[in-house]
Amino acid sequence: MRLEIKNVNKTFDKTQILHDVTFTVESGRAMGFLGRNGAGKTTTIRSLMDVFKADSGEFLIDGQPLDRNKYKIGYLPEERGMYQKIKLLDQLVYFGELKGMTKDEAKERAMAGLERLELESYANKKMETLSKGNQQKVQILQSVINDPDIIIFDEPFSGLDPVNAQVLKDIIVEYINKDRIVLFSSHQMNLVEEFCDDITFIKKGHILLSDNLNKVKEEMGEGKYLLKTDNEDLESLSGIDGINNVEVFKHQLLIEADKDLATNELLSRIMDKGFVIESFQPYRPSLEKIFIDLDKKEL
Repeated sequence: MRLEIKNVNKTFDKTQILHDVTFTVESGRAMGFLGRNGAGKTTTIRSLMDVFKADSGEFLIDGQPLDRNKYKIGYLPEERGMYQKIKLLDQLVYFGELKGMTKDEAKERAMAGLERLELESYANKKMETLSKGNQQKVQILQSVINDPDIIIFDEPFSGLDPVNAQVLKDIIVEYINKDRIVLFSSHQMNLVEEFCDDITFIKKGHILLSDNLNKVKEEMGEGKYLLKTDNEDLESLSGIDGINNVEVFKHQLLIEADKDLATNELLSRIMDKGFVIESFQPYRPSLEKIFIDLDKKEL
């Protein structure tokens, strides 16, 4: 499946929040939806879910208007909204029924999920009796109880210890492998890099970039290399024809060279200056670096 968010605009109180937001999410490939707080991520997501009515634009599945009665959507919001005074099983069944399941189907899925998350002994306990981490696991369970076609995770790892985080990772991978549409929003860049094939970056309601993550890294790292050598003479390196800048970077040297200079030729010039090369590789910026650089761009 292919989900297209196409030229979506949204205004609140005469202030335009989304400006022709356009990007595509392919099933079986998690999309990292990135941006600072207030950038428009939640408004986009809620417009997709029809919680907010978009002023204009389209949401398409395989080129056809998204029929929310045909395609099941699961949503784990950043703001948690389950009921503290109601038993886990009762409210999971309730959420399942809200999503179109029969009571028996919802109960069966809820019990299977609670067992998987090692929470079956809490089925008849109130939400408030659980730790923060276990409450988060129940939130995750309600978001996938109807086995959704489209699943949206918004800061899903909040409050989870490493063991429980691995449980959630397994669930995310499971939905990617099921060829579902997975939209993943988080400020934990290491987790986005772990799961996401593609990224979309939004700033002040404008999409600045939407592409394959590896491709973005290659393009943003073009002409840059990491060098480890026994001689860290930055001045001599900087004087080599074709090298524009050299700086220390994580116990290595980060070299910025002319983009049209072939790698073999660059290596040859460095060795001709007497440098003994211990390691040499293309530089690929971290997603955190990409995030910071994109956020600096003027609209």
